[in-house]
Order: sequence, then C-alpha cells, then structure tokens
Amino acid sequence: MGCDGGTIPKRHELVKGPKKVEKVDKNAELAAKWRYCALSQEKLKRPIVACELGRLYNKDAIIEYLLDKSAERPNSEVVAHIRSIKEVKELNLTDNPAWEGERHNIKGDCYEDMHCSMFICPVVGLEMNGKHKFLYLPTCGCVFSERALKEVKTEICHKCGDPFQEDNLVMLNGTKEDVEKLQKAMEERRSKAKSFYLCVTNSHKDSMPPTLCDVKY
Repeated sequence: MGCDGGTIPKRHELVKGPKKVEKVDKNAELAAKWRYCALSQEKLKRPIVACELGRLYNKDAIIEYLLDKSAERPNSEVVAHIRSIKEVKELNLTDNPAWEGERHNIKGDCYEDMHCSMFICPVVGLEMNGKHKFLYLPTCGCVFSERALKEVKTEICHKCGDPFQEDNLVMLNGTKEDVEKLQKAMEERRSKAKSFYLCVTNSHKDSMPPTLCDVKY
C-alpha cells in the first residue's frame, strides 16, 4: 500500500489543489501600454499614431493592417474601429532627455527601468509612463499631461499654438470608462458625418439636370 521504501503518502501529496494563478505585475502591464504598439506588440517608435479611443500604435503597423485586413493577427480587435489612415492621428511627442533608450543595454544584460519613458509632458515634465494621465489634441497631435492642462488653463496648444476645445481632447490609454466615453463620442461623430454626407449627396442630386434614366416614358 505504501510508496517506494514502504512510506505511506500524505493527503496533500495525493490530493492536488487548484493551480496558483500567477499574479501579473499591474504596474509593468500598465507601463507596457506606453512602450509597445497596441497592434503589433513591438516597441513604439516614431512615427507613432493614436486612434479615437486613445490607443497607441506604430504608424507602419496601422498601414500594414489597412492594406491587408484579412491577414490573421493575434489582437486585431484593437483596430477593428479603424477604417482608414485618416482615423488615426500622428502624435507630436516631446522627447525625455533622461531616457537613454537601448544604447546602454546593447548586450541585453542591464536592468531596464520600465517606468522611464521615452516621452514627457512639455509643460510640467511628467513622464509618459502610465503613472499620470496624458491626452492628445486631435487637431495638431500634440500630447500633454492632464495636470498641465489643469494647471495652465488655455484654449491654445502649449506646444504649437493651434486653438482647441477641451471637449475634443482624447485620453491616451484611459480606463474602461474613458474608452467607453470615447467610443460613444466616436460613434456620434461618425453618425453626424454620415448624415451630413447623405444630405449633401441628395442636395447635389436634386440640383442636377435629369438624365435619360430619370426620364419616364
């Protein structure tokens, strides 16, 4: 009845409990959103674009997706709402002087600080690493921290001087609630654009002289 050597197995050796779920480092997961393309999962590199829902992508990954939407991709659902290159905005980002990139870690044997970001807020200097909220302006593509926009009230872009309205700001890598709000706003814009297009098309059609197809015999 025993095991090898005549020992009797204990209960915890016979009954296997549920597997331990490996805990995901939430901070590392959050930081990764600011360093990797949401579509290709490759490291972000200029030119970087953002969609209407605030996700970050490498521009070449979006172009590749639009050229061949039928290709199998592991997470194509994150770009299902993007129909053309006009529906993403190339971002005007501010480099972080403290970020050394991969120059100091060519061999891959050095510690890489996930919270040291490539980019910062041009107004207050906060790093764009997920610890602070960042937004972009759809008009010019400039990116700022939420703190900067609260502390320095203005209707003109801090970086390029273009005018903007607060309602048009898009939260980057926002919460579930932020994304749902952006989704609703996007659908409303698209619905209005479609209605306007149909109105203009019908108006143009009414003003055109009748063709042979329109004439009833």
